[in-house]
Amino acid sequence: MSINLLQNFSVTVSTNISNWGLKFNADGTPPMGNAGKDFLKKYNAYYVGEPDNKYIYLTFDAGFENGNTPNILDTLKAHDVKAAFFLVGHYLEKEPELVKRMVQEGHIVGNHTYHHPDMSMISDKESFSKELTSLEDLFKEVTGEEMPKYYRPPQGKFSEDNLRMANELGYKTIFWSLAYVDWYKDNQPSKDQAFSKLIPRIHPGAVVLLHSTSDTNEQILDELLTKWKDLGYTFKTLDDLTK
Repeated sequence: MSINLLQNFSVTVSTNISNWGLKFNADGTPPMGNAGKDFLKKYNAYYVGEPDNKYIYLTFDAGFENGNTPNILDTLKAHDVKAAFFLVGHYLEKEPELVKRMVQEGHIVGNHTYHHPDMSMISDKESFSKELTSLEDLFKEVTGEEMPKYYRPPQGKFSEDNLRMANELGYKTIFWSLAYVDWYKDNQPSKDQAFSKLIPRIHPGAVVLLHSTSDTNEQILDELLTKWKDLGYTFKTLDDLTK
């Protein structure tokens, strides 16, 4: 996986393909996305909350399970924090009990597509829709509930057509305003490296993306949540972000 944290800021989104990217300015302030809030709002897409309140919207992406999620869920429960988990088809097939636990403990399970393809290369609505509805069907089979209508494009790759199609399907597209390079299984950041990104760059309205497959994230989460709380932040859900 690759996430463009600083690159591609000059990209103008039209029907052209784009990779989600951010430009950070001063520490503690929201970054600028390579698609603006007003543009995204036309399609019920979001990457950051309002700057007036010190709220954090915590999200996790999970393409597979490597043993970290139970401890992550335990930590979230201990801190009374509700998060969103964006899952793919493989995860729901292999880990139905963990998915049910996420739902039972009040977390949002969002749509990260069934197969995790490059969605920016999909231009016809039928194929685009199938990636989302196939996961919806599996989620209902596993949990007995309708899947919340939140969508995160795999690898942050998208086009304006994708945003439009997701919106027409009733989805709100969720990007992020804070992430770091945490997804390489064999090259995990140290605790200090993680905190050097996640503490100074936290900002009011932050939509934080972490990968639950990261051993570092599992190990630092308790301290990280405590540090953010000590800075005066409280945690809100995607329902709060998009209402």
